[in-house]
Amino acid sequence: MNRFVKRYFIDAMSGMAQGLFASLLVGTIVKTLGTQLLRLGTNVVFKFLADAGTFASDPHVVGAAMAVGIGYAMGCHALVLFSLVTVGATTNILGGAGGPLAVLLIAIAAAELGMLVSKKTKIDILVTPIVTIVGGVLLAVLFAKYIGLGASKVGNLIMLTTKLHPFWMGILVSLIVGVALTLPISSAAICAALGLTGLAGGAAVAGCCAQMVGFAVMSFRENRWGGLLSQGLGTSMLQMPNIVKNPLVWIPVCLTSMITGPVSTCLFKMEMNGAAVSSGMGTCGMVGPIGVVSGWYNPVNQALNISPSAMDWLGLLMVCIILPGVLAWAFGLAFRKLGLIKEGDLTLPE
Repeated sequence: MNRFVKRYFIDAMSGMAQGLFASLLVGTIVKTLGTQLLRLGTNVVFKFLADAGTFASDPHVVGAAMAVGIGYAMGCHALVLFSLVTVGATTNILGGAGGPLAVLLIAIAAAELGMLVSKKTKIDILVTPIVTIVGGVLLAVLFAKYIGLGASKVGNLIMLTTKLHPFWMGILVSLIVGVALTLPISSAAICAALGLTGLAGGAAVAGCCAQMVGFAVMSFRENRWGGLLSQGLGTSMLQMPNIVKNPLVWIPVCLTSMITGPVSTCLFKMEMNGAAVSSGMGTCGMVGPIGVVSGWYNPVNQALNISPSAMDWLGLLMVCIILPGVLAWAFGLAFRKLGLIKEGDLTLPE
């Protein structure tokens, strides 16, 4: 793999996703828990949870966490890493709704600027932070707004198109984001960068769950319970070596995502109104389904007034767990009968 592609597209995006997870995502979950518990009555512990979640999901904190995650993934020296806090916070604020993409691009540039001078002078403790912060903030002032607007417009276009054409876009979004989740890139970062929420976010959740639950169930005979948990709650990326050896093993779960996507958008109308990063997480730690639930009770768009029904809960269970497992198992069995998938093709590497 080209080292620049790995460094900037894979490592940096993965670091950004982890930063989002450790700030916005966890903050949203904790805040939702606290606010819902406060409905039972005023309690200092419940209020603490709500406040802690609010602090963690503050745009300044989220931007800083993303930038530090990017710098860490790129192997930046300590002074560069710490200086990225300012760059990330500034960029995320100036980038607006498309802040995550702006942070990704500008934090990479600031990190590389800092690394050019890091440990090169006797006054490194001054030179490195100055170059990283001044260079990064200057780039943020000049470009963050426009990068954010571009990302926001693309995300809005996808979401609008999904509303207008829920069947076809349900298939497309579910398949593309699901495939991105299994590839060694970050589907969570992609969804966050585009601000993918609403009906399109629900389709993205469906696609990711189809890949993770699908591979976990389809490969159960080879990998048993360990494989079920590591893929179903961890990542379907574990199957990449097997996909390279026999690409046909990927077809059953891709077919599954092409079915669960429109089921989500057309039948259950499942929406992701929580943090956009949750749209690309699937059943990894059950973050995707939890994001949908948090969006019901504490939507990112506070103007939304959502009251989940029994149909919403049924849809969440069917789209995220039941249908991916049943469909992938059935498709996988058919492929095994046809000899397209052989015994051992789905065995996870030791």
